[in-house]
Amino acid sequence: MRVRRGGICTAALCSTLLLAACGPGTDAKAAHHTPVRIADAPARLPIPRGKGSSTAEDFNGDGHRDLVLDALVKAQRHTDDAGIGVVYGSAHGLTPGARQLLSPAKYAARTKGQLPAVFDAEASCDLDGDGFTDLIVSTDPPYDGQGRPPVPLQILFGSPAGLTHAVTLTVPAAARFGNDWPDQPVCGDFDGDGGEDLVLHASGGRLSYLRGPFSRKGRPRAAGAPIPSTGEFPAGSAADVNRDGYDDLVVRTTQGTSKASVVLGGPTGPTRTGVVLPEGIDIALGRFGKGRTLDAAVGAMGETSLRYDLPTPTRATLPSPGSMLDAADFDGDGLSELVSSGSQLRVFRGRTTGLSKAGMVTVEPPARGTTRVLTAGDFDGDGRADLAVRTYRGETKDTVAVYAGAKKGLVADEPAVTFSTSEFLVG
Repeated sequence: MRVRRGGICTAALCSTLLLAACGPGTDAKAAHHTPVRIADAPARLPIPRGKGSSTAEDFNGDGHRDLVLDALVKAQRHTDDAGIGVVYGSAHGLTPGARQLLSPAKYAARTKGQLPAVFDAEASCDLDGDGFTDLIVSTDPPYDGQGRPPVPLQILFGSPAGLTHAVTLTVPAAARFGNDWPDQPVCGDFDGDGGEDLVLHASGGRLSYLRGPFSRKGRPRAAGAPIPSTGEFPAGSAADVNRDGYDDLVVRTTQGTSKASVVLGGPTGPTRTGVVLPEGIDIALGRFGKGRTLDAAVGAMGETSLRYDLPTPTRATLPSPGSMLDAADFDGDGLSELVSSGSQLRVFRGRTTGLSKAGMVTVEPPARGTTRVLTAGDFDGDGRADLAVRTYRGETKDTVAVYAGAKKGLVADEPAVTFSTSEFLVG
């Protein structure tokens, strides 16, 4: 993958299909012509044992961010999904050799004596407050279509040895509404007590609000009646948009393309509608420039709608070729950049006057395939976010590349680490 600035290609990918991290001693030209072989996967390394930290996405508590990977590639087409992969971090960034495969057969909890066949990562946060990030996954428990379906969400708690065997999330009957699946979890401290809570889809314009901390058996500290809301489908990540000490979240009216609202947290949880957002496909919250509070970017076909200084925003638009959005501070200046992906992958610089095409960076895949942003976060601990992307080339081939954030140019010209999720096929 290469980064293009101002229409000029400036760097080439270390390796199109390299399974190990690019680093000292790597012959990039030779690697580019080396076909993918599972045997090329980096040697398996032990998961570093941590003592707990406040770092986001740190499942083993060693103070370094880790990466979750859904929909791993397969040894052969049309075979079952292997599960979820986790690549653990270090002081130098992600270490592909330190990996963990979370298969339903090994890690899932049983429902009515039956193991699920599906394991999909949904959200992550420290639900029990022990300094180790926990992973919330969705499953496919048995259901005969009568009455309320069982809870499909399970929690894998973090530990010094990584993620542990799952337990089913407890959603008290009083917190449910209707016969929909209680799903689409969003983490956040919505009541400002310092513990991570969960908000779930209920139905009928209501949300299930589960107050943390959670027990190791998956039970919330408290849960009341479902909360009436302007929408019933929680989306994205929570954030304190108005800086009042309570996390807020985005809620959609329907799944897929729809209008959405920012629902504000408070002592009783996320119960107040802050602002209605325009219809769109994806939404990102960040500090893009103009105001003191957070801003919202709403991706749609052709352009991105901007709402600066929530919850009483000013309006603007940004031409964009992609409708899937992410936000992070790649240059460390305190303002968020906006990543727009779809037909192209572009990074728009945050400025005190707002987002602009000036200084925009375009990241281009080195080969045909579908490229998607996995996440944006600080993997190397330098205070700047890094960009993790994945290019799919069918069910059996992919490339994951992590680009370090940069003070100049937003992201580095070459990836700091490149690998394939096929490494998880060797254990």
